Amino acid sequence: MSHFSGSYLADDVEFLLQVLTIPTVDVLEKERLIQTGQKHYSQMLSEEPRPSALHQQLYQHALSNGALRFAQAIQSLALAIAPLAITQQMCLVSFVRAGLPIAIALKRALQRLGVSVSHYGLSIIRDKGLDSTALDDVLARHPAESVFFVDGWTGKGAIAQELARSLLAYPQLQNRLITLADPCGKAWLAASADDWLIPSGVLGATVSGLVSRSVLTEQGFHGCMPCLHLADVDVSQDFIEHIDQQLAQLPTGIAAQPWTTAQAQQLQQQSQTVIDYFAHQYAVTNINRIKVGIAEATRAVMRRVPEKVLVRSYQDRDVALLLYLAKQTGVEIEEAGQDLGQYRALTLIRSMR
Repeated sequence: MSHFSGSYLADDVEFLLQVLTIPTVDVLEKERLIQTGQKHYSQMLSEEPRPSALHQQLYQHALSNGALRFAQAIQSLALAIAPLAITQQMCLVSFVRAGLPIAIALKRALQRLGVSVSHYGLSIIRDKGLDSTALDDVLARHPAESVFFVDGWTGKGAIAQELARSLLAYPQLQNRLITLADPCGKAWLAASADDWLIPSGVLGATVSGLVSRSVLTEQGFHGCMPCLHLADVDVSQDFIEHIDQQLAQLPTGIAAQPWTTAQAQQLQQQSQTVIDYFAHQYAVTNINRIKVGIAEATRAVMRRVPEKVLVRSYQDRDVALLLYLAKQTGVEIEEAGQDLGQYRALTLIRSMR
């Protein structure tokens, strides 16, 4: 199989994904099929809509305000893991799509610290696990002790739990999940627990190498569809170069520290309290309908069928895009204040049953 990097530079990442062409499904129909159990979300794709001019403008605003923080977070993660490199070699395995820009920026930061880094983009799917064919491919090329996993952020921690389950079949691998933000306390290492406006979290394919989210396949690597209809608004490489410029100018910062057991437990308990509260409030029996955190709540409005959006404060500028998208689609919006706990936003997916 030839090297595939989407719209990223070949040196930055290799996608271990099959390129597929499959019929797309209407968003409403997809939601109905998911919630009635007729199909798993990973078996279908809807065509990704083009970000509006205002959406793109709000992304640029998020980038202007958040690029320095993003770069500082990346540097703190790089400083923390660089000493763990085996003979100055490291292998980053990022989760498509949210992990891709984080891992590419992290790779570049590590290279500045003298570490030789390989980076692969793999699929991990809730309820289905990590793509074992792709992971086996990585382990055929690199020692297990050199492998670190990268995602963008945690919401409820579903993907962190999926990784833990998948790694039960790989005792040689350590569960080292790295994220930029970890409000629920489930990552091995994170730059912070804050739910903040991560610029790459407010776009989909156009900041993730121009690929769809991953699709389950019966054999070989999990699949994806290139989103070529969005090529003229793709900012994937521009985003990386913008962050890289920030990284190049940073003074040496402080290495990120793993959570203490007490810190992780507190974050996990706080997160569970929020989920339980809103599940009870809205009689939700399937917690997959609850998407917490700015990035998850925003992406849910972009690609699912939302019933309601809750934000901690209408005055919070970091939820401006979320509020705009919700208003565009006529979704009810509510100010939830401190009931959201450590989160600043939540999207409730509409029940289709």
